[in-house]
Amino acid sequence: MRRRVSLERNEIVRRSPEVVPGPVTTHLQLNESSSVPAKWRNSSTVTITRVESSIGLPTESQKCLVSQPPCFDVPQVLGSRELPIVAGDKIVPTPFIPAFRVNVIDLVSEPSCWARSAFDYVHYHVPREALEEIAGDLGFGPVGAFRLAIVEDDLVLAQMTKNILPYIGRRDELSPLAMDHFRLILGAHLLQRYGGGKNIRIAAGGLSTWQKRRAEALLREHLDGSVHLSELARECGLSVTHFARSFKASFGVSSHRWLVERRIELAMQLLIQTREPLVTVAIQSGFADQAAFTRTFHQILGMSPGRWRREHVRP
Repeated sequence: MRRRVSLERNEIVRRSPEVVPGPVTTHLQLNESSSVPAKWRNSSTVTITRVESSIGLPTESQKCLVSQPPCFDVPQVLGSRELPIVAGDKIVPTPFIPAFRVNVIDLVSEPSCWARSAFDYVHYHVPREALEEIAGDLGFGPVGAFRLAIVEDDLVLAQMTKNILPYIGRRDELSPLAMDHFRLILGAHLLQRYGGGKNIRIAAGGLSTWQKRRAEALLREHLDGSVHLSELARECGLSVTHFARSFKASFGVSSHRWLVERRIELAMQLLIQTREPLVTVAIQSGFADQAAFTRTFHQILGMSPGRWRREHVRP
């Protein structure tokens, strides 16, 4: 019986998907001679781009929403601005825009915009192929036309933007595992709120015993979060979205949150059992640097690692 289960597992793994790249983040600061790089406009992966200018774009010919292949563009304003948008040869009026309001635009209409004054936006650029993949995994029908949303108050997307904003374009950006989770949440939210499709699939159950063990082993081998969700899913013989839902059903938290908790557990052991400086404890626990370690430690335990060590280590 054990031999047959092992063979079935290997067969499933061979059929599972390849590694799916997570979102790419960029911070563009434009001046009077700048144009939006084609690398962003033509990306075939999910991209998160902060586009900022103190003077605005010089001419209307700067079409900052042009894209190939077909994508959806979700610009979210960070400050109050006016941004005229042309979609399908029709001007969409955009008067005063409060901070963190969102536009959702299907780029099949070949839209363009002209930000004539200072602006600061975060753009979520989502290829249709990525949405089709997530939709199929969640049980939605084919991705059709999205509802055009202009200056919409979207509390979920606003909070997502606030969470990821400090990491856009920085060297200490979020780990691949964290970005993979962000991609899934973003895609699912766009489908549910703006796609109009219906979820027809029953929610997934938890992981089997061998899947839980394999997932735990891989995560512990990659405490820095350098493993992708698609790699974890492949090892468990599941699709990415199915794995993410099943993992949370089994452990009560996402795989990224589970990994962060294991990092903190290891850090606590090192703080008690060694005299290593905090920067060394941070690296050995899978954090990029001491600042990231201190920030996460404080979020979870309510105090800095230095203070925690002083309170728990006897002189």
